[in-house]
Amino acid sequence: MRAVADDPEFIEGDGELVHSGGLRGLFRRVEPPAADERRRVYGAAGFDWFLALAVGVLCAIGLLMVYSASIDVSYQATGDSSNTTYFFVRQVRSMAIGLVALVLLTRIDYHVWRRLAVPMMAVVAVLLIAVLRFGETRFEAQRALLRGSLQPGELAKFTVVIYMAAWLASKRQKLRKITYGLLPFSIVVGTIAFLIILQPDLSTAASILATALSMFFIAGADWLQLLAIGGAMGVIGYQLATRLEYARERLDAHFAAVEDLTQASDHVQQAVTAFLNGGLTGVGLGEGKQKFANTLPFPHTDSIFAIIGEELGLIGTFIVVVLFALLIYRGFRVARFAPDAFGGLLAAGVTCWIAYDALLNIAVMTALIPPTGVPLPFISYGGSALVAAMAGVGLILSVSRSVGRSARPVRNQTPRLAPPAAEWRDAREDHDLSRRDRRRSVPRVGRRRGSS
Repeated sequence: MRAVADDPEFIEGDGELVHSGGLRGLFRRVEPPAADERRRVYGAAGFDWFLALAVGVLCAIGLLMVYSASIDVSYQATGDSSNTTYFFVRQVRSMAIGLVALVLLTRIDYHVWRRLAVPMMAVVAVLLIAVLRFGETRFEAQRALLRGSLQPGELAKFTVVIYMAAWLASKRQKLRKITYGLLPFSIVVGTIAFLIILQPDLSTAASILATALSMFFIAGADWLQLLAIGGAMGVIGYQLATRLEYARERLDAHFAAVEDLTQASDHVQQAVTAFLNGGLTGVGLGEGKQKFANTLPFPHTDSIFAIIGEELGLIGTFIVVVLFALLIYRGFRVARFAPDAFGGLLAAGVTCWIAYDALLNIAVMTALIPPTGVPLPFISYGGSALVAAMAGVGLILSVSRSVGRSARPVRNQTPRLAPPAAEWRDAREDHDLSRRDRRRSVPRVGRRRGSS
């Protein structure tokens, strides 16, 4: 049998992850009894069907709602009254690309991405610089390349998760040292966030920073470092929100709406109106009125959750929230039972990224926070965001496929083993080399007479 130490998938010091706070012990090397539980829960191949089902239903709801919400904006974009499927067709194409990416990344061993993390990060940095120079300006921001079909900011979310997982898994206990934890984190993640802020796109930068900080916390970073990073992010965020004109206007409108909803921005007021029109069961799919004549801005992208509330009612929005909750639960469950630290951080990072984007979008539409411009994952129109999110789910499913396999020992590590099973104990006693004569132990029943 080949030694485990020769397996490139298992790297020294990567079998167990020390966590901080409430997540301590979340990722640990799973022993044989737990491995049996994993196989029972995930099946022989370890594929998480519940996670795949939740994503599939969200994508189906997304196609229905994009078709319904984009009827009027399709006419405005094309000038053809008979063309009401312009954005729907483009969304179907993006979903097909995303499905291919999801299947491929599910089939590919996730350890491959550990070796590609640095080159991918370099490519994303180049794209973020290129979009500042050659990007198309829309709504006073430069966020897309190739005539709006590629948003490097969405690709950065995907890449930062891979890079952070690879970096954190390799540093392990060294993370508590400033030179291995705080400084590299601030430089790498701060540079990516700074390039995105220059577009400007504060919401995407905030999502990336929140995801990276969550991964840093899960990996076991020192509390003082976490407080320092969180404090710096808060101060910088406040300065940006008060100095950038569009951000300051949104913030002022939100604070005014806290006291009087009629003082909220037109976007928020129309979103609340859509929810009120929908009531419990909604007005019916395709029957909503807020999507027409720009009454509700961006009905097929940022405001699609409000359209769901109007046409499918409170029940429809509740189903969407439950599906996201199921996705988040299954994502963290995959992370918990991952066979190594890199896989656990990878699954946890993608889950945090999708969770933060969903929470931000829903919070904006329900007037809990100022408008941010974050799309609702799997549902809002947008090729880059959809493909990136589906590719991220492919990474989680790739990790889940390894969950059903038996855990293997890691070099230079003393695992906390449970008492061995009976067959293990018998085999160990039969091959006990700790005896002084260094000979194989033979049961008494099988010994010849006169043997010593």
